[in-house]
Amino acid sequence: MAAYILRRLLLIIPTLIGIMLVNFTLTQFVPGGPIDQVIARIQGEGDAFRNIAGAGGDTAQQASSEYAGARGIPPELLDQLEVQMGFSRIVCTEGHEGAPDLKSPDCHKEKIGAFQRFMVMMGNYVRFDFGTSFFRSVSVTDLVIEKLPVSITLGLWSTLIAYLISIPLGIRKAVRDGTAFDTWTSSAIIIGYAIPGFLFAVLLMMLFAGGSYWQIFPLRGLTSDNFADLSVWGKIKDYLWHITLPVAATTIASFATLTLLTKNSFLDEINKQYVITARAKGLTERRVLYGHVFRNAMLIVIAGFPALFLGVFFGSSILIETIFSLDGLGRLGFEAAVQRDYPVIFGTLWVFGLLGLVVGILSDLMYVFVDPRIDFERRAG
Repeated sequence: MAAYILRRLLLIIPTLIGIMLVNFTLTQFVPGGPIDQVIARIQGEGDAFRNIAGAGGDTAQQASSEYAGARGIPPELLDQLEVQMGFSRIVCTEGHEGAPDLKSPDCHKEKIGAFQRFMVMMGNYVRFDFGTSFFRSVSVTDLVIEKLPVSITLGLWSTLIAYLISIPLGIRKAVRDGTAFDTWTSSAIIIGYAIPGFLFAVLLMMLFAGGSYWQIFPLRGLTSDNFADLSVWGKIKDYLWHITLPVAATTIASFATLTLLTKNSFLDEINKQYVITARAKGLTERRVLYGHVFRNAMLIVIAGFPALFLGVFFGSSILIETIFSLDGLGRLGFEAAVQRDYPVIFGTLWVFGLLGLVVGILSDLMYVFVDPRIDFERRAG
């Protein structure tokens, strides 16, 4: 098992580089880069895509710049932006004194190729240096740390609640398959699955956040304004009070899927020959269910853990974050994509990819914990 884990750990680096290479290559063909976004803001248009789609006017003047809609923008500013964002560098002659400066006649701008930019980025990322956001003037690491509490809250609590409810409920449904309990719980689960998370969030706000009926839970934020002044127990209650509605809205879809998956997995195992043999030996139903069926049926449920956790943790609905005024990683990623904030996009992609691969290894370890008969090392050989 140790050799298998070592091989998986060694595969993390080339896998991460492959993920980054694919996404970096795709961004080279996406219109409206970060400099176009800055130009649009300077011109008061707020959106670079208008310039890209409908640029017209003086062709000769546009030809003097690589950026559509750059008319009226000093070329010196464009050069500074290119250097600042890493698309170019300042090269000076050998006899130049002082810091490199484009205003000096001894210095000039030199383009940096895409491959070279990628290699520099990878060198920095291996050292966990993710650079600084183009538009926020804050390091990417600080941005991720700032937004992380929201994503941890939604991801951790939603996954934990989904498993704590879905697994016992799925087992109960499998044992009582075809009964009235199975029928009405299945109906409730299907209805819950059919309701989009953001729509359920709006419904919860209307019912319990003062929208139309009761003012039980707060409308926005992760904590109250006086959170720092509260006692330890007061902080815990305030935190749980704020996360109840957003976590409920995030959990509903994963809860339904996981319950049905658990039920079907247990039903498949209950009908196998070894269960009939165990019952014929006189074992109690509880011993059969939890001593034999459980570890086999839970394998497929555990296999879905990384996808469920990462889906909620990293892709927490931007709509739910917006509805409850939660500034998390989902919102950060969306804004970075719109603004073409490449350091934020690639920095978070690196972190998320690394965590995803590590969680995949932990999932394999959970397989072995549930069923020690599984030997990944022997299968890999």
